[in-house]
Amino acid sequence: MNSINSISEFHRLLSLPEPRHPLVSVINLAESVFLEDEVWKGFVNRFYCVALKREAKGKIRYGQQHYDYDKGVLSFTAPNQVQQLDLQNMECGSGYLLIFHPDFLLQHALATSIHHYGFFDYAVNEALHLSAEEEDDLITILHKIDKECQHIDKHTQEIILTQIESLLKYSNRFYERQFLTRKNNSLDLLTRFEQLIDDYFKSEVRGLLTVQYIAGQMNLSPNYLSDLLRVHTGQNTQQHIHEKLIAKAKEKLSTTSLSVSEIAYALGFEHAQSFSTLFKKKTNLSPLEFRQAFN
Repeated sequence: MNSINSISEFHRLLSLPEPRHPLVSVINLAESVFLEDEVWKGFVNRFYCVALKREAKGKIRYGQQHYDYDKGVLSFTAPNQVQQLDLQNMECGSGYLLIFHPDFLLQHALATSIHHYGFFDYAVNEALHLSAEEEDDLITILHKIDKECQHIDKHTQEIILTQIESLLKYSNRFYERQFLTRKNNSLDLLTRFEQLIDDYFKSEVRGLLTVQYIAGQMNLSPNYLSDLLRVHTGQNTQQHIHEKLIAKAKEKLSTTSLSVSEIAYALGFEHAQSFSTLFKKKTNLSPLEFRQAFN
C-alpha cells in the first residue's frame, strides 16, 4: 500500500509549491493538478484531511464501492484510511482541502478531543451537504487558517488549532442539521435498523449482535449510524442493541423454563456470566432474581 507521509509530498502530487507550514496547509483545488502517479491506485495519508468540494466531478473508491462527487460536499478523512482515486474520470472543480498532520496537535487539547468527532470515520457516501450559508462560514475559517500559515511564530499553532476546532464544531452542528432535515431518509433508516435487529433475533443467532454487523447490513459506517440514532433517539447503536437484548432476555425469562445459560447462548453470548453481568447492569436484578420477581 502506498503511503503519503508528509504535507510536502502531498503538495508535490498535486503540482503545488512547497507548503508554507510543514504540518498544515489549505489547498485550493482550482490551482491543483493531480500528477499521474501509481500512488492514487491505493494509498493512505498520514494526516487528517477535510475536503470542501464544489462542483467537483470524479470517483473515489471506499471499500468495495465507488461514489460520485458531483455536488458541493464536505468530507473528512483520518490518518491511515485506505483510499483510491480514479484520475481518468476526475475533474477537480473548485473547493479546498485542509490537511494537517497529527503532530501539529501535540500538547493541545484537540489531540484528544478530535477523536470525539465521529465523522472522521464516516464513509465517503456519508459526506455533509452544505447550504450556501454553511459553506461560506467554513470557507471563511479556511481563509483564516491559510492566512495564518503565512506568519509562522509562537502564536501560530494555537491560532490555527482554534480555527480548526471551530470548523469541526460547526461541522458537528451541520451534520446534526442534515440528520434532521433529511427526515424521511432518516426515518427509513431507523425502520430498517429496527427490522434488522428483529430479524437477527428471529433467525438462528450466531454470535452476539454487533454494531459492525448492523452497520454493514445497512451499508453505513458504524460511527454514522450511531450518530444518526443519537440525534433521533438519544441512544447510540450499542445502547439500542443492549435494549433489545434485555427485552428478549426478559421475554425468555418470563415465558420459558430455559436456564440462564441456555438463554444467554440463544441470544449470542459465548459466556453466560457476560449475559448475567449485562442484565444486572441494565435492570439492577440478576436473571434469576428477575424470573423470581416476575413469577
